[in-house]
Amino acid sequence: MTFYDKLGKKCREQLNFEPCRTLLRLAKSAELDMTDAKFAEMMDDSDELKNLRGEFFYPKMKDLPQGKVNLSSRHQGVHGHFCGALPWWKIEDFVLSESARIVGAKDIEVAIMNSLTVNLHLLLVPFYRPTPQRHKILIEAKAFPSDHYAVQSQISFHGYNPAEALMEATPREGEELLRTDDILSLIEEHGESIALVMFSGVQYYSGQFFDIKRITASAQKKGCVVGWDLAHAVGNVELKLHDWNVDFACWCSYKYLNSGPGGIAGAFVHEKHAYNFDLPKFAGWWGHDRTSRFEMGHEFKPLPGAAAYQLSNPPLLQTVSLLGSLNIFAKTSMKNLRAKSDLLSAYLELLLLHHFGVPQDDDKTPTKRQKVENGFAEDKKNIHVSIITPVNPAERGCQLSVKFSVPIKSVHKELEKRGVVVDTREPDVMRIAPTPLYNSFTDVHRFATSLKEVFRVLDSFESE
Repeated sequence: MTFYDKLGKKCREQLNFEPCRTLLRLAKSAELDMTDAKFAEMMDDSDELKNLRGEFFYPKMKDLPQGKVNLSSRHQGVHGHFCGALPWWKIEDFVLSESARIVGAKDIEVAIMNSLTVNLHLLLVPFYRPTPQRHKILIEAKAFPSDHYAVQSQISFHGYNPAEALMEATPREGEELLRTDDILSLIEEHGESIALVMFSGVQYYSGQFFDIKRITASAQKKGCVVGWDLAHAVGNVELKLHDWNVDFACWCSYKYLNSGPGGIAGAFVHEKHAYNFDLPKFAGWWGHDRTSRFEMGHEFKPLPGAAAYQLSNPPLLQTVSLLGSLNIFAKTSMKNLRAKSDLLSAYLELLLLHHFGVPQDDDKTPTKRQKVENGFAEDKKNIHVSIITPVNPAERGCQLSVKFSVPIKSVHKELEKRGVVVDTREPDVMRIAPTPLYNSFTDVHRFATSLKEVFRVLDSFESE
């Protein structure tokens, strides 16, 4: 019996499909047995994508684990799942404790997984459980759009109307910021109908750091569940999620945790919920008990705490990207970072107001006197700025949100010409955030100097 006769007997079904037919045709054309190494070499030689192989590392026999565990993953291949300094099957462990420390939590309360909005949806499964009497969600009016989309879709999913069930806390007329007392009054007045209160820790647009402790306590007193989006708070301000009794929270890592866009996110579930296995959840195998996870059973046995909400093994490259940043955070404390941050932001604030500020009326509240209406100062003779971020350092992180009396796009364009990288948000705010891990006071001074140069250029254009 020839090779092809045997192949026909053992692979009859496979030979009905084109890939196998192609291989068979090529082998016959070259008069080679497909089991011959020369056939494989021929296929490699004709492979149009063969150069891509050079972009990867492949394990060598001498590097495969044989009792050794401190080998680079580049040499281990699939064995990296269980061997080496950072075994992939528990890669999240290496970013867990430091993440928990940064947000003021216990390890059991934190999971590193997914992206922020994905985690938000996962945690709304157990923590947004609306009833006809209590189905509203309270958020800040200018919450990050993804938060709006998420809660609106959750409300609709549960059969309610977002136009009626979504409550938005808005600043008073003529003000940019939400007053804590106004938020607490809303909760006190409508608390019996509110299922969930969910705010940003630090508001992405204004830079306002909300009073997480007071808002959480007030809402829970009225029977509401409380969650927080900490995208602009984590790594920026001191957090004590466990002590503040927060029910749940989510954050990303690509801002102050330095992991870049699409970096892996984090989730917090308070310890008081850790062993409540009756809470509904969307389950995946990475939330299953570790001792039996790889036995491949079909009965879900959730891990305690936030880990139960994991779905799949975390992406390795995103996780080690976060690890590199957390290793730097581990060399200091959030308290020390905040101390420097307060000084940096105050220095920036003083320089901005000294050079470009609008005269302040002592009879007005700080919230009002910081505002430039629609981004333009009343005094059109000179270019001005206004800072809408709270004046009180305890009510902000490192970010100062600034408005200009000239078009913001013109300012941004001129700054970029000078190598100054800042961030703008529609409609008219520039977010300037001197970060204590890597920014200096000299950086702040250089920024202010560059801004003066920009304003001179723009002012000359205005005068022409």
